[in-house]
Formats: sequence, structure tokens, C-alpha cells
Amino acid sequence: MHELSLAMEVIDLVSQEAEKNRLGMIREITIEVGSLSGVEADAFEWALDLAVKDSILENAVKRILRTPGTGLCSFCDTKFVMNHILDTCPECKNYPEEIQGGREFRIVSITGK
Repeated sequence: MHELSLAMEVIDLVSQEAEKNRLGMIREITIEVGSLSGVEADAFEWALDLAVKDSILENAVKRILRTPGTGLCSFCDTKFVMNHILDTCPECKNYPEEIQGGREFRIVSITGK
């Protein structure tokens, strides 16, 4: 399960930023997980809850933003929601020319003191 290693990496990154900015505690963290990112959002959230024990994020509010995938069909110019990387256009059944969203996996914000 790579979600646990991603959770550990998030903790490391937040710890580095907290040290750099002289933050003693983190109150809230928001993480964006796209549906096409290859990260299972529920598994990541579970792994993060497990991994934060005895870390700077232990008492923080953890918000996971789930971002849907978005495709743009070059045949009929339809923009559509994609739940899987191989989803096709609901109008013409062609594969999208461009995936415009849903691949994100990033820390959006950290609030601390």
C-alpha cells in the first residue's frame, strides 16, 4: 500500500515546513487527492490517521479534498467527469484528448502556530 508511504512523506514535509517557520503545532492541514492520481483517497486518509501518531500532525484537523477527473473530448468538444483513467466521453464514447483535472496529489494548506 503506497498510501502509507505517501502519508509518511506528507508528515515529513509538514515537519520540515513547521521547523522552517518555527511552528510548534499544526492546527489544520488540507490535502487534495485527485480521482485519477493513483492514490486511493480513503486508504490515504486511513494511512494518514495511522501515521500521525506522535507527530506534529497528531492533533491537527485533517481535510482531504477529493477532486474529480475531468476530460475534454476532441471529437465532440464535451467536457466530462472521469472517475477512471480509461473513461470515455458520455456523448460519443471516444477517449478524451486531454485530461484537465483529477491527477492532483498535493498539500493545499497548513495552519499552525
